[in-house]
Amino acid sequence: MAQGSPQPSSSALRALALEYKSLQEEPVEGFRVKLANDENLFCWEVALFGPPHTLYEGGYFKAHLNFPSDYPYSPPTVKFLSKVWHPNVYENGDLCISILHAPIDDPQSGELPCERWNPTQNVRTILLSVISLLNEPNTFSPANVDASVMYRRWKESKGKDKEYENIIRKQISASRKEAERDNVVVPLTLEEYCVKPKARPPPDPVDITDFYDDDYLDDDDDDSCDDDELDNGDDSGNGEL
Repeated sequence: MAQGSPQPSSSALRALALEYKSLQEEPVEGFRVKLANDENLFCWEVALFGPPHTLYEGGYFKAHLNFPSDYPYSPPTVKFLSKVWHPNVYENGDLCISILHAPIDDPQSGELPCERWNPTQNVRTILLSVISLLNEPNTFSPANVDASVMYRRWKESKGKDKEYENIIRKQISASRKEAERDNVVVPLTLEEYCVKPKARPPPDPVDITDFYDDDYLDDDDDDSCDDDELDNGDDSGNGEL
């Protein structure tokens, strides 16, 4: 949550605690989720593994998932910490996807209200939507115009135009080095990617009462993720690593 944001509601704390517990017991294939700060339930660190048989195969991309104080009535935001060259990722790492847009009627956006956020959505549906968008970008309203143009050339040439692919390959190579630093094994085969780890009880089960402390009551504290400290660069990258 950002500095000066409203005190989180008990329903938001409860919803996030339950979702976090569910994702630890039944992970989403291709993702690893943990709290960015053990004392802040409103900021999660997400690691996305590039799906096999796609351009992003072998990639390890980290992002922060920031939740508002009135979650799930308002959508969270997703900001990539790793460089991701993609039509729907802004140069600063912010992800642009319909499911994370507020449910308002905006004819100029080209999005239907039903495509936007609603309180029945959750982290699991967000992660699945991100994987889908990774493989099938929305080039009609791109966040990164240059990446969108390159992607279209790559797709229309049936892979003969390598500019888009080459940039992604360089970013994947850099991400593998980061995975080694984090002691993370990146799945490379479909079998490895689809295997879900067995549920193991956490040493300290998530208790929402742990998050009812003075930190949430002090508007002078900034509980949001400090993305600048973990970001690998000033933009999403264009292959210059």
